Amino acid sequence: MGKISQGILGGFSGKVGTVIGSSWKSIQYMRAIATSVKDAQTEKQLLQRSKFQTSINFLKTATSFVRIGYRNYAYRQSEFNAAMSHMLRFAVTSDGEQGTIDFGKTLLSQGSLTTATDAAVQTEAGKATFTWTDNSDTGNATATDKVMVLAYNKDKQETVYDTAAATRADGTAELVLPASWADDALAIYLAFYSEDGKRVSNSQCLKNDAASTQPGDDGDDDSELPLG
Repeated sequence: MGKISQGILGGFSGKVGTVIGSSWKSIQYMRAIATSVKDAQTEKQLLQRSKFQTSINFLKTATSFVRIGYRNYAYRQSEFNAAMSHMLRFAVTSDGEQGTIDFGKTLLSQGSLTTATDAAVQTEAGKATFTWTDNSDTGNATATDKVMVLAYNKDKQETVYDTAAATRADGTAELVLPASWADDALAIYLAFYSEDGKRVSNSQCLKNDAASTQPGDDGDDDSELPLG
């Protein structure tokens, strides 16, 4: 039975007939109870589920990173869901069985802060070394902007990252890579956010090795989109 907590014109929680009332982030909403579906395995559904599963398996390895990277897009949705939405629209394809990520089109951070100039990365001796030209006087860039760096292992489907690796003025940063990652295929990203945390840049993919594996089904039940 549903309960009305704010009077007859307020929101409600619980089930009333075929409608369920609830709230999220102080937003009241209602949804209809889903009707049964005879055939839930149409080609379109399979394609979408494959894309969904592949995206979520990738993003959940970098949740804290995307919480910063999509903080300006978390209006009536979580940062994770905002990143997920961008991936599904622009960076993931599917053949119905396996989703494929275009890591070059994937944005782990999105915003209007000026990106890096002449950014590059070199991987050797268990670390990734990032370099860029200090462009603090370009656009809205400042010397104190924080640097975020991330490396994703396509073979092991694991991620390491640092959300405060350096400042824009430093022109360089390092990220320690696990010893077991030697010779594995990597996707590596760089992004900035302002010292006050109000502005974020688009991430830049600086390394995108070819790999035979993709973030596929890991056996977890991820049928519900996380609000992380």
